Order: sequence, then C-alpha cells, then structure tokens
Amino acid sequence: MSGKLIVIAIGGNSLIEDPKHVTVSAQYEAARKTAAHIVSLAKAGNRVVIAHGNGPQVGYILLRAEYSRSILHTVPLDSCVADTQGAIGYNLQMALDNEFHKVGMQPPVATVVTQVEVAADDPSFQKPTKPIGSFFSKEDADYHALHDGWSVVEDAGRGYRRVVPSPKPKSIVEIATIKALLDQGVIVIAAGGGGIPVVRDQNGLLHGREAVIDKDLAAALMAKDLHADLFVISTAVEKVCLDYRKPTQRTLDQMTVDEARTYTAEGQFAPGSMLPKVQAITDFVQSTGNIGIITDPEHLYDAVYGNQGTKIVRCRLEMQGWQEHGDHVRSGRRARPVHVWLLEKPTNEQPCHGLQPAFPRGGRTPGPVFPTLPGGGRAGNPERGSRVAVDSFRP
Repeated sequence: MSGKLIVIAIGGNSLIEDPKHVTVSAQYEAARKTAAHIVSLAKAGNRVVIAHGNGPQVGYILLRAEYSRSILHTVPLDSCVADTQGAIGYNLQMALDNEFHKVGMQPPVATVVTQVEVAADDPSFQKPTKPIGSFFSKEDADYHALHDGWSVVEDAGRGYRRVVPSPKPKSIVEIATIKALLDQGVIVIAAGGGGIPVVRDQNGLLHGREAVIDKDLAAALMAKDLHADLFVISTAVEKVCLDYRKPTQRTLDQMTVDEARTYTAEGQFAPGSMLPKVQAITDFVQSTGNIGIITDPEHLYDAVYGNQGTKIVRCRLEMQGWQEHGDHVRSGRRARPVHVWLLEKPTNEQPCHGLQPAFPRGGRTPGPVFPTLPGGGRAGNPERGSRVAVDSFRP
C-alpha cells in the first residue's frame, strides 16, 4: 500500500461543539466537520486509522440509566463503552462516506468494536480515581454504593460523583483485524473511548471490567502496534501551550521528548487534559522514533504538511519552520517541497529512526539539491550543526 499510515485520536468533546446542543444530529454535524479534515489527509494518499473519545456520550448513557433505574437494569460501564463505539463509529462512518463522496472518492470505512486488555492487578482497581457521569446527592450516592458497589467521592462541595479505575492498556485484542482491514485499503475506526476494558483469567478467557482506559494511551498503543508513521492527537487547541491561561502563555511549535518530560515535571500540563495527551505522544515518539503531533481538527492537514500544531520529536532538532525551501526535487513526474532540519545532536548519540534522507543515492532523485546551504557529514550520520534534508509528509 502506498502513502503513510496515520493514526488520529479525536476527543469525545470535539464531537460536541456546543454543550447546549448535544442531540445526535448536532453530534453528527461536529463529526462531519472533523471528517472533512481527515478526508483531506486520505485524499493525499495516506492510510488512516481513527480513535475517538467518548466521555460525554458515556455520561449521557449513565444519566439515562439513572433516570430509569426503577424500571430498568443498570448498564455496566464496559457495555457503555461498547455502546458508544457503535454509535460514534456510525456517525463517523456516515460523515466520512459523505465527505469522501464530495471529493469523488469512495474508500471503504469500517468501525471495529475494540476490546483492550488491561492487567487484573492494575493498581487503579484498588484505588479508583477517574470521575465519570453526573453529580449525585448524598442519598443517591449512598444508594449506588450499597446496591451497585460503586466507589463514590464528594467533589469540591458540588455533590458526589462516581469514580472508577483507569488501568493502563496492555494490548489491543482486535489488532490483527485492524491490520487486515488496513491491508485491504479500509479507513478504520477503532479503540473508541480507549477500548472496552477486559482482563484474561488463568484459562485465557476474557471478562469485561468496569473501568475507563485513557483513549490517548490506547491510541498510542495501537499506533505502535500498527507501526504508524505518524500519530496525531486532535484536541481543542491548535498548539500545546506553556503557562496555559496565564499572562506568560506561549505556544510550542515543536517539543522534544526530553523537553516534554521537563515540562511535565514542572506541572505545565493539566492532569486529565493536556497531560495524558503529551504522555501518549511522547511514549509513541520515544518507542518508534517517528513524529507525533498535537493540534485541533481545523489544522489537521496543515499540521501534517505545514507549520501548524505542535510537533513532538525524539531527536534534538531545530526545525526550520517546516516551510518549503523553494527548491524542489522531481520524483517521477511530480515536484515536491523539501523540509530542512538543523541537527543539534549527532544521530549516533540519539538515534532517529524516523529520519530518512530525502535524496537517496541512485534511483531517479537528482542531487545535490541544496548546493548553497552549508553543511557537512554523511547522509547516514550527519554531524552536529549540519542541515539535513529529510523526506517528510507531503501532499
């Protein structure tokens, strides 16, 4: 298959544009807008896998169950996740099909109801901390604690909320199915809401658990298992910020793994918000050497092919804006822009498996392409301070 493999994780809140308008039709419209940006990436020749959040949608299911508890059974949380995978997958499938139709394309799109295995002895099962659902009175909280075995805590004087475990993902149960669909050219929607939490017993049998897996961590695991070329997290902001919502707020165009860890230690990223996104991206980048991006839905395409979004890289590179240099390499019959990176650290000190020379010896690619640029070192192991042309994502 030609093209890059991109795994995109979109937030459940991004599927709700206005908290006052949360009908199914309103959620579809939000999905359609996000789908249009994803279609532009597929149109450029890339293969795409989409993961999504489901926080608000699970909350709605739980609220319906609460209102009807006198006449209907309680819905287990793992079943709630499965329900939202189907409903949100349906919205995204229809939205993608319609947006592809507008540009004269009809690739197959499929949603995989995805189980994600977690460890039965994950520490979060002993101390649940993830709040879900609506606020309760003390009377209702005590009822659920007694009859349903819920863990309930008081939340800043606003009432009581249910808290559940949030175990780390170990493996994607349906990963072979996802790979098979990709090999057939299918746009795949998978690991929705972080996946349905399951554990294996001593006999190897699966059992659902009432828990919530962070969707960005699950998407990062899926991206690694699929050997994705790029992992993108789509969220509410165009770029990652330092000193968020302070007078000193500033955006980041790029961030190394080491810098991300430093900023995390400084408390720059809010838990439950930007922190898990940065952790998921850095895990992917550190493990694969490939690039991660955090941006909003409107800038998905420009973040991949241009200067938008925050790019997370493993090597200490000074990126030259990801702008077209002006010179082009003719590959076959198509001219393509080339991006220049300034290497800050020799690759033998910190390998960068994601860097591939844009101008390989042999083949149809002529050279030298940048005769006026200073530089040095060999293409396979550039020296400190040398400018390295690399083959990046390109339309």
